[in-house]
Amino acid sequence: MANLLRAGFSGQLSKSGAARSMSTALWRHVEPAPKDPILGVTEAFLADPCPHKVNVGVGAYRDDNGKPVVLECVREAERRIAGSLNMEYLPMGGSVKMVEETLKLAYGENSDLIKDKRIAAVQALSGTGACRLFADFQKRFSPDSQIYIPAPTWSNHHNIWRDAHVPQKTFSYYHPETRGLDFVSLMNDIKNAPNGSFFLLHACAHNPTGVDPTEEQWKEISHQIKVKGHFAFFDMAYQGFASGDPERDAKSIRIFLEDGHQIGCAQSYAKNMGLYGQRVGCLSVVCEDEKQAVAVKSQLQQIARPMYSNPPVHGALIVSTILGDPDLKSLWLKEVKGMADRIIGMRTALRENLEKLGSPLSWEHVTKQIGMFCYSGMTPEQVDRLTKEFHIYMTRNGRVSMAGVTTGNVGYLANAIHEVTKSA
Repeated sequence: MANLLRAGFSGQLSKSGAARSMSTALWRHVEPAPKDPILGVTEAFLADPCPHKVNVGVGAYRDDNGKPVVLECVREAERRIAGSLNMEYLPMGGSVKMVEETLKLAYGENSDLIKDKRIAAVQALSGTGACRLFADFQKRFSPDSQIYIPAPTWSNHHNIWRDAHVPQKTFSYYHPETRGLDFVSLMNDIKNAPNGSFFLLHACAHNPTGVDPTEEQWKEISHQIKVKGHFAFFDMAYQGFASGDPERDAKSIRIFLEDGHQIGCAQSYAKNMGLYGQRVGCLSVVCEDEKQAVAVKSQLQQIARPMYSNPPVHGALIVSTILGDPDLKSLWLKEVKGMADRIIGMRTALRENLEKLGSPLSWEHVTKQIGMFCYSGMTPEQVDRLTKEFHIYMTRNGRVSMAGVTTGNVGYLANAIHEVTKSA
């Protein structure tokens, strides 16, 4: 009997051991994911003990002392909402008030599309979440379509549509020799794309190049996209932050609306209100009529349900409080213009410092480009030298975050750039 018991117990041990072996082997094939090229820059910067190090890789606003900023309008909004509301779930579509105010920013205060309830819109997890919701919506309801993404673009755009299983191609955008827009090639790519393709467009302050089409070029782009029956999806991450004027920064969208396009739009308050960690944004889709808008919104909510169920409340309350109060909105407009003006001022200072050093290269593109990023034209090897010799950190494509440039480091940065580029 004892032997039988021992045999049975041994059998149980061997079975449990086999089970443990299977469970421990389950994830052995998983390899470490490649590091994000942008987040990796910050990690390297933080690990560098050099007291003179400079980080111009981060995509977040900094003041002239290199410190993060919380806008006064945001602080006041937080004071007003503190303790005044419960912590109940928002609807799946998010804060109705926040969405209403956000649509006014993008489409215009007196937009007929808003009055006629032709826009399907939901609160999203900032611009990234808005793009992802739309990518899944595109895959579900236009399964045979593909998305054309500008070359280059914010790297996460490719990840978003790839993980939504939407086929993607690139279209020409940046011209390396001129450091400007490759408009002829861009128009050719729009013309040659299959009718009814989807095009991802940056509404303003193109990331990473800082190169935007002129108003006349936007009109030509809109016309050609209309001729081909393409769908335009705008990622508007920098409204107000680019020029200091939200109306001016929405001009591309307004041109498309005037031409009768039914666009899609992702909006974010990360940059223009400094609400990076609150993850508050909006996805909107222009529809034929109110009935269609109701249907589209219901499907967007259905996609959001298994992802995250409901969006967070705090950031939405901040946004709706600021935009819904004339005094706070006026303060925000003043503050966002101040941020934009500082960036523009640093562009001027960087270019002037480089020219004073006698650089043989043209740096006109530094002031012609707009928004947080300057596409410097430096090679990966030159960027590597900046990091190794001068402890200056940026992505290897030469993208300089102008938010990291201050009156205190612009001279040092210009001298370092001059040293690595003067023999180019």
